[in-house]
Amino acid sequence: MRRTTSARIAQLFFLALFLVLFLMTEYRGSDRIVAAVNGFFRADPLVAASTMLAVKGYVPLLLPGLVVLFLALFLGRFFCGWICPLGTLLDLVTGRIKKAGALPPLTGGAKYWLLFPLLFASLFGVNLAGLLDPIALLLRALTFFFHPLAGDAVRGSWRSLYGVMGERRDLLDPGYRLVRDYLIPFRETLYPLAFLSALLFLLILFLERYETRSWCRRLCPLGTLLGLVARLGPLHRVPEKLCPDCRACREHCPTSFDRELLQSEECILCMECEARCPARRVRFRFGRPRLDLPASAGRRVFLGGILGGVVLAKSFRFRAPEAQAKLLRPPGVRDEEVFLKKCVRCGECMKVCLRSALYPAFLQVGPEALYTPLVIPRLGYCEYNCTLCGQVCPSGAIPDLQPEEKRREVIGKAVFDKNHCLPFAKRTDCIVCEEHCPVPGKAIRSEAVTLTGFDGRPVTVQQPYVVDELCNGCGICENVCPLEGKSAIEVFRVKDRTPLSAPSREASPPDPYAGVKG
Repeated sequence: MRRTTSARIAQLFFLALFLVLFLMTEYRGSDRIVAAVNGFFRADPLVAASTMLAVKGYVPLLLPGLVVLFLALFLGRFFCGWICPLGTLLDLVTGRIKKAGALPPLTGGAKYWLLFPLLFASLFGVNLAGLLDPIALLLRALTFFFHPLAGDAVRGSWRSLYGVMGERRDLLDPGYRLVRDYLIPFRETLYPLAFLSALLFLLILFLERYETRSWCRRLCPLGTLLGLVARLGPLHRVPEKLCPDCRACREHCPTSFDRELLQSEECILCMECEARCPARRVRFRFGRPRLDLPASAGRRVFLGGILGGVVLAKSFRFRAPEAQAKLLRPPGVRDEEVFLKKCVRCGECMKVCLRSALYPAFLQVGPEALYTPLVIPRLGYCEYNCTLCGQVCPSGAIPDLQPEEKRREVIGKAVFDKNHCLPFAKRTDCIVCEEHCPVPGKAIRSEAVTLTGFDGRPVTVQQPYVVDELCNGCGICENVCPLEGKSAIEVFRVKDRTPLSAPSREASPPDPYAGVKG
C-alpha cells in the first residue's frame, strides 16, 4: 500500500486553499474582500525578485516572497513540492496521461535562458516575469477561461432545469442561491486573451506526455530560481546516487533522476523516494553545501541572460502614440512606468471589477503591457464607490484606497465628439451622460443654447459640457451613451493624474452595489 507523504498532504491543503481563495476573490455582496488569492503571489519568490529589481527598492507587500527565497537556501525547492498549486495539479493528472517517450531535444539550460533574461529585463526596468510565473499562468487560465465557462454552463443548465420543473421551480431556488453566491462568477463577462490563457495552461499539461513535471524541471522560471538558491543549501539526500542493486528512485522521482546523481537544483522535496524506498535507505539530512554550479548556468548563459534582458527591455517598450490616448489604468495608478514594474499580470483586479471595466491588454499599448489591466469604458465603467481592485492587487501596483480617496483619483478626462453627439450633430436633446454622472455637483452639465434648426427655425437644445475640475474619468458617461458603436463622449488619458480637490461638502452617493446580484 502506498504511503501518503507529508508533502502530498501539504500539496492538497495548499491546492484547496488556493481554490477557496480564488472563489473568495469575488464580489460577494460586501465592499471589502477579507481574503484573496493574492497571498500566493506575495509568497512567490519570482514575483518578489522581479518586482524589487524593477522598482530598485523594497516592496513591503512582497516580504513573504523573500522569506520563501531565504528558506529555499536551507530547504531547497520545497515551494515546488509542497505549496505550488500548478505543480500539485501536474502531480494529480500526470498518472492519467499516457507517456509518449522522450522529450524532444530541450536541454536543461533552457530554463536558465528563460530565467536570466526575465530577471535582467526587470533590472533594466521591464518586468515581464508575471507572463511565465506558474501561479499567474494558472490563475489567468481559471479567471479568463475556465471559471467564466463553468459559470455560463451552470447558469444555462439551471435555466433549462427551471423550464422542466415548471411551477415547482421554486424548490430549486435555495440550491441555485448557494451556487450563485459561492461558486460561480458574480457576473457574465467575456475576456480577451481567454483562449491564449487556456492554451498556455493546456500546453503545460501536454508536456506531461513526455515526462513527469516536464514544465517544472525544464522551463519554470520560479522553480529555476529556487533551484539555483537550493544548490547553495545544506540539505542533501542520502545516498546521493542511485543504489546499484535497486535504482527504484528513478521511477518514483518526478524531477531529479535524469542522471545518476540526484540534482539538488531539481529536487522538489516531495519525499517520494524516501517513502517508497524498499530498503529504507533514503534520508534527507543537513550537511556541507556543494557550491558547484551547473554547467548550464555558466558564464555563457549568464552573459546571454544579460543580453536577453537588454533586448527585452528595449524591444518590448514600443507603444503606438495613438493607442496611448486610450491607455486608461485602474484608479490610483498615477505613474505608468511604476505601474508596469509592479504589475504581476495575475488578473485578480479584472476578476473583481464590479462593472466589468477592466480587461487584459493585448498589443494595444505595446508588448510590455501584455495582460496588464485596461479600463475600457465602452464595455464597463469604474463604480464610484468601489475599491475592490486595489484590495486584491498583490504588489500594490493598484493602491488599496479608502472610498473617499478613490473617488478623487483621476483615471482620465471625458471629451465630447461634437460631430457625433446628438445635441451638437442632430440638434436634439440628450442628457443621458449628465443624468448618470455620479460626481456630486455633476462633472457633466448642460446649458440651453438656441440654434437654427435644419428646417430653418430656431430651436433650443440642451448641450452638455465637461467640468474638468470635477471629472475623474470613471467612464460611465461613455458606457451609457445611447449611440451605437462609437460613443459621443470618450474618456482619454491625461498626463496629470493628480487627485481632484476634496469637495467642501459632499452628498452621500447612492449605493453602487444595489441590484448587482439579481
